[in-house]
Amino acid sequence: MPSNGRGLLSEQVCFPTKGNPRLLVQREREESCVRTVPDFHLTALEAGYCGTMLSLGSGGAKSSKPSFVSYVTPEEIKLEKDLPKKEKHPDLLPGEVVFCSANPILKYTQDDLSQRGVFGTLFCTNFRVTFLSDELTQEEKSKTFKNKLYGENDIPLMCVDHIYGVYDEKRKLITGSLVKNKYPSKIIIHCKDLRVFQFCLTYTKEEDTKKIFQGIAHHCLEEKSLKCIFAFSYAGTPSPEMQRKRETIMFESPEDWTQEMKRTKAKCRLVTENENFELSQRLPKYFVIPSALEDLFSYQGKGLPIWCWSHHSGCALFKASFPPMTQEEVDFQKHLDTMINAVAHNYLYSVKTEDLSESLPTILDIQQSYNKFKQFFLIDNSTDFWLSDVKWFSSLESSGWLDIIRQCLHKAVEVVECIDKDNTNVLITEEEGTDLCCVISSLAQIMLDPYYRTLMGFQSLVQKEWVAGCHAFLDRCNHLHQKDKECHSPVFLLFLECVWQLVHQHSPAFQFSETYLTVLSDSVHVPVFSTFLFNSAHHRESVMKAESPLAQSGTLSCPTVWDWSVQFDSKAQNFFFNPLYSEKVKHEKTVRKPHKPKLISRSKTTIGERAPSGLHQRQLSLPSSAFKTPPKKGFFKDETDSLKKMLRVKRISRWMGSPDSPVAATREFYESWQQRPLDYHGLLLPSLDGPAVHVWMQRYVRWIPEVHIQGGGSMAVMTKFMELLSQVQDLKRVLEQRDTSQAAKFDHRPHLQHRLLSFGSSGRLSSSFPFAYSRNRSFKPIIPTGLMQSLMVTDNLASQEDEAS
Repeated sequence: MPSNGRGLLSEQVCFPTKGNPRLLVQREREESCVRTVPDFHLTALEAGYCGTMLSLGSGGAKSSKPSFVSYVTPEEIKLEKDLPKKEKHPDLLPGEVVFCSANPILKYTQDDLSQRGVFGTLFCTNFRVTFLSDELTQEEKSKTFKNKLYGENDIPLMCVDHIYGVYDEKRKLITGSLVKNKYPSKIIIHCKDLRVFQFCLTYTKEEDTKKIFQGIAHHCLEEKSLKCIFAFSYAGTPSPEMQRKRETIMFESPEDWTQEMKRTKAKCRLVTENENFELSQRLPKYFVIPSALEDLFSYQGKGLPIWCWSHHSGCALFKASFPPMTQEEVDFQKHLDTMINAVAHNYLYSVKTEDLSESLPTILDIQQSYNKFKQFFLIDNSTDFWLSDVKWFSSLESSGWLDIIRQCLHKAVEVVECIDKDNTNVLITEEEGTDLCCVISSLAQIMLDPYYRTLMGFQSLVQKEWVAGCHAFLDRCNHLHQKDKECHSPVFLLFLECVWQLVHQHSPAFQFSETYLTVLSDSVHVPVFSTFLFNSAHHRESVMKAESPLAQSGTLSCPTVWDWSVQFDSKAQNFFFNPLYSEKVKHEKTVRKPHKPKLISRSKTTIGERAPSGLHQRQLSLPSSAFKTPPKKGFFKDETDSLKKMLRVKRISRWMGSPDSPVAATREFYESWQQRPLDYHGLLLPSLDGPAVHVWMQRYVRWIPEVHIQGGGSMAVMTKFMELLSQVQDLKRVLEQRDTSQAAKFDHRPHLQHRLLSFGSSGRLSSSFPFAYSRNRSFKPIIPTGLMQSLMVTDNLASQEDEAS
């Protein structure tokens, strides 16, 4: 509540009357914003674990000119006081426990200059902070895209980003321990999914205020151990639905890796020596390396080139951490040469290496840039939004986040160029090999392999490169609220941002939709799934086994995020699929005469020139080679072997050329690709020009009503397409009744039968659908921003809008 300048809380209540001017009744309660309370400690049940008390940090001041306005009659107020209130309790998940609660709590809404709200009860559990309204809106009942685990008024504890307290109209950041006997009149919670919640504590009893404020701040901000995460309370015996056969490849067994090697025709070796983590705890249980690599125990878990993907020509993509540092520089260089030589043996002794830590932003740079970027979407009220609208686009660009996305996409295109055009092995490296290496390798595979553009293929890619690849999700996502900020960085979100750019530019090439990517980014911060909860495979296995109540019989089992039935029903999962996806039509196989490839020499083929179209495996020469060994075994074998040994040192090189030459070469490669017929099931490259890199609007502005397009936007177009596809399916079912065999041949898209929706009138949807629905809100008129800003500084704007309504 705002202050009236004398340290008193004021409340304005407007009473609409028939035939009479609206009366303004102002009540002033002589209650100080700074409350004096005795020492207070949470019980074990309420606090869950011991920790330090909370303190206040510095924060920017926020001006809130209008006070709370409620349009009710005096009779309704009297009736509300006389009626006995029924206690409401949230529907708890298995293993969820309520720590503390408070009532009545006023939850503000972001509605113009005046702050309107609804009363209810605020709970803090071991899973979430949840607000239970005294009234259940019709909108909540009729939702078609509803999460089973949490609703629009629920905040998972891992999803809390920052908490602010309002003291005498000044907003201060809650950082750690609490100054005794001082509690705010309002708390503001910023979430990692960019929602903003404001709760007024003015109407709550002092004792309840202490409990709810300390409980929320303690459970959301204080450092905790991993066993305090709700996943370990929620986990138990998997349901039969969870135990069903997964279509997503989890890469948790040698069979999974063997299957992927066969699919890509990789000529590498599967390593099973680390099954019990005897090689290193930093490496996966199973992984693939070049066949020429030996003596794995000498690497100390670092510097091993790990296979990612193989091209149909034979070259492959590898990633590695830096070799172990030793006192002798000679040993380091020898180890580096051994690693590169092993990769070179994979395909004609040709390899290019790239140190991503030198060419891409650091982990700290990524964190700082995103922190600046997200501030423009964390809107407390519409006043702040319209004031920030003056320099919105320039402010977004100045954060550097979009530029980092562009750099990652550009580096991935460079990798694709070396593999697809130059036919060389590529080895990307960084300090640990589990951050930017995961980003670039995953993007390159999506551009090269259409399998990873399907929903199951994409999920398998995340499992292979990120989960099994030992990305430190626990540290990077800061699930435990650690104070060491240097290790916190939204690297996985950066990857999803880059994927969204590809989906946005080439929608028919992807089976999954941007709604799927948005939900996936949200699911990272839901403390139920084990997918994004650990730092490595060893960390996952050791923790899950230690926390199992029946450790001797097996490890604890948590649901995987890919089991979407835990969060959504089948109708809601329909939004994950892209109705514009262009499936590859299977043509009948024709018998063709075997084609004998010709030798293509360096003198006849320039760099970047493709082999004749008849070659499935492009036969291009090496950068320093005069010819390439033909497929026929033993042909020119002695001559080529001696030539390889002579030129091997020259072929094993860094990214060649000056810093400007790769950019020019990539531009030529991109323009050459653009001139070909567009194939959504072939090579796919993003546009990297400045205007081509967009803001992921669905994720970032879905909670800001002022930017929603009523009856328009991309979702309105999507729903129209889905309605047309639904009609096509109806026609197919009619054909199926007439001739089952013909209908089976005609239907090339069987999965659509299970995922088409009837939305009714798509004109009623907004651009934020399905995350936010059309609401009765008053929007600002479409007038110049400068004039808007001048109008908003006036003190009478709220009353003018009230009179107009």
